[in-house]
Amino acid sequence: MHAFDYLAPTSVAEALELMAKHNGTARPLAGGTDLIDQMRVGRHTPELVIDVKKLRELNVLSESVDGLHIGAAVPCYQIYGFDAVNSQYSALADSCHIIGGIQIQSRATIGGNLCNSGPAADSTPAMIALDGVCVIAGPGGTREVPVESFCTGPGKNILQPGELLMEVRFPPRSTHSGSHYRRMIPRNEMDIAIVGVGASVVLDESGKRFVSARIGLGAIAPTPLYAQAASELLAGKPVNDESLELAAAAAREIASPITDMRGTRAYRIHVTGVLVRRVLQAAISRARGEEFTYCHGR
Repeated sequence: MHAFDYLAPTSVAEALELMAKHNGTARPLAGGTDLIDQMRVGRHTPELVIDVKKLRELNVLSESVDGLHIGAAVPCYQIYGFDAVNSQYSALADSCHIIGGIQIQSRATIGGNLCNSGPAADSTPAMIALDGVCVIAGPGGTREVPVESFCTGPGKNILQPGELLMEVRFPPRSTHSGSHYRRMIPRNEMDIAIVGVGASVVLDESGKRFVSARIGLGAIAPTPLYAQAASELLAGKPVNDESLELAAAAAREIASPITDMRGTRAYRIHVTGVLVRRVLQAAISRARGEEFTYCHGR
C-alpha cells in the first residue's frame, strides 16, 4: 500500500476544510471496508485519509414524525438493530444483514456502500425503494439528491471535490406499507449479487389494491436503478399475479446487464423478473401484517 497521511477531525467543518484543502486527493473513511482494500490494490491512492467515523452528525440514527435519519457513518449492525428500521423500513434491515459477515457489519455503512457506487451494492436498491434522499455537505453549503440519482457509473457518483455525504433521510412510512430486499447469489453467503431487488408497497385498507409502489434494482445496469415504469404501473392495480407479472415485465425491459463469471446477460434478465415478483410478494405480506419468514441472504 502507498504512503498516506491520516487525520481524524472532530467537527464537520474541519472535515470539509480538509477535503477542500486537498482538492480531490483526500478520501473520507467511514467503515473503510471498501476503501482500505481498494487502496491496497492501487485503485485509489489518496494523499490523505480523513476518518469521519467519530463525527456526531454522521452517526445520527433516529426516527420521528419527519421520517428516518441514518448518518453516513452508522454501521450496519446498528441499523438492523434499530426497532424502527425493523418495523417500518424492513428492506434496509434485510440489506444490512447481508453486507459481508458479522465483522464487516460492525464497520460497514450504507453511506460508504452508496459512495463506493458499486452496481451490485446491496443497500442501494433498498434505499431507492424506500425513497431515500442523500444529504450532502460541501464548500457551497448543503444539497439534497435522491438516492436513485446519486450513482453515475461503476464506482462513480455525483460527489464533487470537497463534498461529504452526511446522511440518508427516508420519509415517514404510510399505514399498510411494507418493504423487502432480496438478492440472487451463486453461493449461500458473502458473494456479490447477480441481481438485487428492493421493493416498497403501500396498500389500501382492504389490502387488496396497490396505492403506490417503488422498485429498486441492482447488478443489472452500470448503476443501481429506480424501476419507475414498473413502480408506477402498480398504482391502483389489484394485488394479484397479473399485476405482479406486469411489474416484472416492465423491470426486465430496463435491465441491461453484462455477462460475467457470475451469470449471463440472459440469465440476469430472467432473474430480474423472478425476484421482482418474489420481493413484491414479500412486501405485500408485510404490508398486510402477515407472518413472513425470510432467511437473510437466501
